[in-house]
Parts: sequence; C-alpha cells; structure tokens
Amino acid sequence: MNRYVLEFSYNGTRYNGWQIQKNTSNTIQQVVHEKLSVMLQEEITVIASGRTDAGVHAKQNFAHFDTAREIPEDFLRRLNFFLPKDMAARNIFSVGEKFNVRFDATRRTYEYLITYEKNPLISEIVCFYPYKRMSVKRLNEAARIVKSHSDFAAFSKKRTQVKTTLCKIKHAHWEWDDEMNLLRFTITADRFLRGMVRGIVATSMRYAREKISDTQLHQLLESKQPHKTDFSAPAQGLTLVEVGYPAGSMKPLF
Repeated sequence: MNRYVLEFSYNGTRYNGWQIQKNTSNTIQQVVHEKLSVMLQEEITVIASGRTDAGVHAKQNFAHFDTAREIPEDFLRRLNFFLPKDMAARNIFSVGEKFNVRFDATRRTYEYLITYEKNPLISEIVCFYPYKRMSVKRLNEAARIVKSHSDFAAFSKKRTQVKTTLCKIKHAHWEWDDEMNLLRFTITADRFLRGMVRGIVATSMRYAREKISDTQLHQLLESKQPHKTDFSAPAQGLTLVEVGYPAGSMKPLF
C-alpha cells in the first residue's frame, strides 16, 4: 500500500460539509471517496486536513488515501472528469506511510468575505451585509484582542471532541479590498476549533458595531464558555484558502 495526498478545491454551497454523515450522502468526503473508489477499483478512504462545515468552501484543501494501485499520469485529468463541477483536483503527491494531512499540517489560513452591496455574481462565496459599514479600525482592534489569547473554548461549538482548545493564532487582519469592493478577514493559526472562525467573525462584527466593549470581549474569551458567543456569521462567506506543511514532506507525483 502506498499513501498519496490529493490537493483539491470546492464550492461548498450545496454540500453538508466535508465529513461523511449517517443521515446524508451529500458531503464532500463522500463524493471524493466514491469517485476515487471507482477510478482505482478498490475501497478508498480519504482523510482531510480540514473538515469544513456545511456551506464552507476551500480554495486549497488536502486529503490523504492509501491504495495498492499504481497512479497513472492522467490521473488528475480523469478524476476531474468524474468530479462534479463544483469540485476540482489540483495536484497529487507521494508521502510516507505515516504522513497524516490533518496532524502534520503546521498552519491553516481562512478568509471571510463581506459585501455591503448585493452582487449575484459572488453571492455564493460572500456574506451580504446590507447595513451601515463597520469600522475597519475597530474590527482590527477586535482581531488584536482575539490574537492576544490562546484558549478558544469560548469560540468552539458544542459537541466538539478535541483534547485541547488551545490554538496559536499567527495572523488575524481585516482590510477593505477596493478592487473587489468587499471586506476581507484573513486568519492563520496552527489549528482551528469547530465554528471558531465564524464565531470570531460574528463577535468581531458585534465589537465593531459597539455592541460589546474590549473588556467584555476579553471576558468572553477568558470565560471559555461558548453559550455567549455569536456564531451567526453565514457559512458562505468562509473559505479555507491555504494549508501549510513542513518543507519536503510531500513530493509531487508527476
């Protein structure tokens, strides 16, 4: 058996997230699992670097799988033919048998997009916010407060089975994109908890609207209790844009 890593992207609008679920087959993992199994003519199990929620997108995600079959040079072309139009295979790598895309990842970067003007051309990948423009300065004040903490239990949705709620945020910044005419939030950390980015976004928006103070935001983070956190930021505005690994850990197959 050899282990390979597939780099892929997807629009998550019509899927119930990444992970296979008992009550639905409409998940990204299920689709990738089925297409790879047909192509390689054996049962394939795929493990992703990031298990995105329903409606969340990925510009770059990775999944590893094991197979006894030889991977042909036209593998990516054939796989993209099988995949639906809202998914794309970008690259394939050869890795060691113990490599794990989830646990070997050193960083992950998400972005959240907000528009104040209704735009049907980008409606599936942005959050439409038809209210008064928020202060980018105050949004970045919230980002600095969030970045100053390391325990994000307060920004983790319930029913999450993790050993620790500690995360190291390396970058968190809001900016106005003149070319795209939208507000962009970019955040990079070694790991993220379930619902964490959307919780940070929605709560930061409350801070920018002066619904909570800096003291209250600190207190919320220190409380480690998610019941007071705002998770209302819509899923479609969130995209996993990059996943980082140690140099040389993945070798392009072709």
